[in-house]
Amino acid sequence: MATIGLDNLYYSKITEDIDGTETYAAPVKLAKAINADISIELAEAILYADDGAAVVVKEFKNGTLSLGIDDLGSTAAGDLTGAKIDDNKVLISTSEDGGTPVAIGFRAKKANGKYRYFWLYKVKFGIPATNLQTKGDSITFQTPTIEGTVMRRNKADVNGNHPWKSEVNEDDTGVVAATISGWFAEVYEPVFEEEVVITITVQPQDDTVSEGVGAELSVTATASSGTLSYQWYSNDASSNENGTLIDGATSSTYTTPTTETTGIYYYYCVLSVGSESVATNVATITVSE
Repeated sequence: MATIGLDNLYYSKITEDIDGTETYAAPVKLAKAINADISIELAEAILYADDGAAVVVKEFKNGTLSLGIDDLGSTAAGDLTGAKIDDNKVLISTSEDGGTPVAIGFRAKKANGKYRYFWLYKVKFGIPATNLQTKGDSITFQTPTIEGTVMRRNKADVNGNHPWKSEVNEDDTGVVAATISGWFAEVYEPVFEEEVVITITVQPQDDTVSEGVGAELSVTATASSGTLSYQWYSNDASSNENGTLIDGATSSTYTTPTTETTGIYYYYCVLSVGSESVATNVATITVSE
């Protein structure tokens, strides 16, 4: 949906650890926003095969953010461009100035009255352009424009990717109120359910037992995060799907019933962490006379 407004322009100073990982300070108001233009440059590679494009890769390279604002105060100018405020509170710009990157947040009003919220995670600004004009017969406002390079941040998310922008519409399905109300309280951090890897190192083993004797089954496994849960199943076929849940069989070991008569029986265990689950191999238990 088209946007018809722009406001709540914030910036957050960035501190980088030795390894480059960013830590964000509490956001502060930058200025009253007039316009914000973002242009993106992509790195592109095309693999040609059989006289055609077989593989096309497009990745974010960098971007340019141009901000039109009503006024750039001396404190913000120092934070964004590296200029210094002297003892008389005069802003001094030098040829050696070089500001450190900051995060930039703002929101844009949509035609339906709702807002779209943004954070750009790492922007390095240059010296703002200043336009001055003598007063003539009519009044013309002259406002500063500051331009910065948008970069991906060094800090990766739980998937190992490096965000450069976060964006949300407040009226999108599933967006919680706290995400919107706290958008400018701190720089938004991506939230993904961490992928859990369950590794089975010891599978349940086939066994032959006599009537009246239970077979001892066990499984050994690890999970990359979280706590493993276990559920054993019996089945009429040698399959680890569509079995019958065994009530109370929720540990890493299970003893088959001693009441089973001569025949062949099948068992397996399903291991879970949250929504992630994996089934063991099927253990074939032969009960003989």
